[in-house]
Amino acid sequence: MPHLRISEAAALVGVSDDTIRRWIEAEQVPTSRDDAGRTVVDGVDVAAYAARASAPDDPTDVVRSARNRFTGIVTRVLVDGVMAQVDLQCGRHRVVSLMSAEAARELGLEPGSVATAVVKATTVIVETPTARA
Repeated sequence: MPHLRISEAAALVGVSDDTIRRWIEAEQVPTSRDDAGRTVVDGVDVAAYAARASAPDDPTDVVRSARNRFTGIVTRVLVDGVMAQVDLQCGRHRVVSLMSAEAARELGLEPGSVATAVVKATTVIVETPTARA
């Protein structure tokens, strides 16, 4: 499973580094050490907190025509034959992408990894509750 440094986890969840450390001290988030001896947390554990947070900023400097970019943590990769369903928790929002299984493998997508969903659509459907008399 991919592991994140405390600062990376904090940015993805939308809280301070100190908040992540408090969660660790309260034994709510398990930790381990990376090869450099730094404290790291499992991306899957962090994703549970991301659902309560605001979406983080896009970490790239790329300019695109697509304005809707959602950076988050992969929570599930379901491969079925040639297709894959990839679920991301991007702040409070769950984003689901359907792609080829080959693309999912090439991107190295697995629960706990960080990814950005880029959405460009020519049609956006807006719904409202049924009008009440």
